[in-house]
Amino acid sequence: MILSHDDSGAGPAVLLLHSAVCDRRMWDAQWQALLDAGHRVVRCDFRGFGGTPLADGPYAAGADVLALLDHLGIESTAVVGASYGGRTALTVASLRPQAVTALALLGAGRPGHQPSEALRAFGAEEEALVEADDLDGAVELNVRTWLGPEADEETRAFVRRMQRHAFEVQWDATGGPEQEETDLARITAPTLAVAGAHDLPDYRAIAAELPGLLPNARHVRHLELPWAGHLPSLERPAEVTALLTDFLRESSAAR
Repeated sequence: MILSHDDSGAGPAVLLLHSAVCDRRMWDAQWQALLDAGHRVVRCDFRGFGGTPLADGPYAAGADVLALLDHLGIESTAVVGASYGGRTALTVASLRPQAVTALALLGAGRPGHQPSEALRAFGAEEEALVEADDLDGAVELNVRTWLGPEADEETRAFVRRMQRHAFEVQWDATGGPEQEETDLARITAPTLAVAGAHDLPDYRAIAAELPGLLPNARHVRHLELPWAGHLPSLERPAEVTALLTDFLRESSAAR
């Protein structure tokens, strides 16, 4: 199965990978700006999100992304990933390092990361709400946890819609993602690792430690945004769009 996706523009490719709280619509604010900057822009929905149905058995998110790139005839691309999308971006860059020209990671997860007590507590509370058939409560928990203090009500409503849809698609899930082998030492792309100061400690720690874990990347930059929660591209869209376009331009010029 090919992931549901959008593909537009010409020039150097940029692939946008969404968080597990959202779907590919989370990149609406960045879409046109990246096209205007001269990129071919691709965004997709992981299985069980947006327009992509959930698998009825185990699947591999990184392999799904690589299959999409092959389907679209894209041999090399920059990859922007948020949260779960950032974790998957690291896997893609490990599996096929020659295909990834740059990595921009926003509040990224990391394969092999051991969750903190705070993250385990969130997972337990979400699971209890879902098992109690309280989807409204589970949605509000996610909105409250993952959006920073500057997110306005329109943004919160947007995330509610995306998260609610994901819960409904995955309600009777029998399939789930497999663990994929990810060797960070294989990653060669210049990397920007961004964290929000209001995010859970896990994601702040992952962004800070990545410069020491990507020994073959040409350059790794760590940045913490003092105003941001877990989803900065939704909280201050214009600022993050400028950050991404600047990073992609610098990475392209350095090649």
